[in-house]
Amino acid sequence: MKVLKPEHIARLLIRCPDGPGIVASVTTFLKNHGANITDLQQHSTDPEGGKFFMRLEFQTPHLDLSKHKLEETFKQEVAQLFKMDYEFHYALPFKRMAVLVSLHDHCLLEILWRWSRGELALEIPFIISNHKELEHFAQHFKVPFHYIPVEKDRKIEAEQEILNLCKERVDGIILARYMQILSKDFVEQYPSKIINIHHSFLPAFVGANPYQQAYDKGVKLIGATAHYVTEDLDMGPIIAQDVALVTHRDSPYTLKELGRNVERNVLAKALDYHLDDKIIVDGNKTVIFD
Repeated sequence: MKVLKPEHIARLLIRCPDGPGIVASVTTFLKNHGANITDLQQHSTDPEGGKFFMRLEFQTPHLDLSKHKLEETFKQEVAQLFKMDYEFHYALPFKRMAVLVSLHDHCLLEILWRWSRGELALEIPFIISNHKELEHFAQHFKVPFHYIPVEKDRKIEAEQEILNLCKERVDGIILARYMQILSKDFVEQYPSKIINIHHSFLPAFVGANPYQQAYDKGVKLIGATAHYVTEDLDMGPIIAQDVALVTHRDSPYTLKELGRNVERNVLAKALDYHLDDKIIVDGNKTVIFD
């Protein structure tokens, strides 16, 4: 089987009012300009007056237009006609995402391990932490590490330091158990580009000590949620979730260990979706073409 070259892969994400002719118009446009569509998925919330979502992946080596000109022509000939919100994405260059972490190492190590094996299509320009304890992991994987403490009376200054590092250098941010609440001003710099892993099955057990909360409630399953960060704490659009079954024999400690396994796998799955441009955000929900 011929392997697709990343430099030739492009993706088009579309959200618009549903109606006849959308798929035909988009695919005909791409065909007429030399693109070969290799994957197409679509979803409608309602065929009568609903919202329409579509993701196409296509090959670019035989395009008769530059990428910039293709996007401009698409806007004029197709997107405006159907009132589309749309985005073109390209497999290369890889997205550059900074990793923020505090003291828990399991999500950071999962990301670094998969990244080092080529399983995550991203670049990690640096790791930022408000503690020094995990710096040796960054050194092992040869990723620059920046220690930016977050003191009670200088949180704004710490956020500005982080933004100064990220400005024009990253496409997004991974919160790999970064235990600081980001301000509205910070989050607005990266809309739908900050991914957080929350150590509970949202919307249950929001806030501190979720595994103790789960234990106290006698739950029979625990879970983890990866979501985009918004100004509302732990309420952003959900990308991925999973659960693990538990029993009355499990202690808060074993719940935490089980939960950490779920957390790192859920975060990795959410990153895959994000990096492969499989997510369309629609208000506080996501449409994910897996």
